[in-house]
Amino acid sequence: MSGIPAWATVTGLTGSALAVVSVLALQASGSPAGTPAAAPKPRPTATSRPTTPPPPPPVPANSGTGKRIVYSLAQQRVWVVPPAGKPVSTFTVTPGPVPAKPGSHYVTGHVAQPTQPGGDGAKIEHVVYFEYTAETWVAFSARVDDKVLKPPPSVHTGAIRAHRADIAKIFDNTVIGSTVVVLP
Repeated sequence: MSGIPAWATVTGLTGSALAVVSVLALQASGSPAGTPAAAPKPRPTATSRPTTPPPPPPVPANSGTGKRIVYSLAQQRVWVVPPAGKPVSTFTVTPGPVPAKPGSHYVTGHVAQPTQPGGDGAKIEHVVYFEYTAETWVAFSARVDDKVLKPPPSVHTGAIRAHRADIAKIFDNTVIGSTVVVLP
């Protein structure tokens, strides 16, 4: 090797080796150097079909007419029925151990600000009281921390809980005297 300095030969061979290793690594990963490979997309199979969630159940026919709150004990579901022409909201709720009695009730209390404590000791807001039974109030309310937990059976509470946004729909559509229909 006359005329080429040794350091140039070593540098050239090292650079060539790094280039070959980089090309092989790139081919092995299937993606450009320095970026993670994209996860493979699932392929549809002959048995898979796109699904759409079922529509929410309609307001029960035996729940009266006009603006009202409908609460089904069996379905653990509430419907907020606003004045005619506006959309109905519906969502599931988690009742406390003291159930509401079936029938028509009227909102007797309306408290927006967080209060401490609820019947289960949680800080609550948007409380809508509508019945006093078994020496406790039955009311819709949301925990300030937005958790929807079923109180233990040993706690004597008529709290009916849902997420804050859902309970706010009840609160915003009721005043003292508003109708709450409880279905079995």
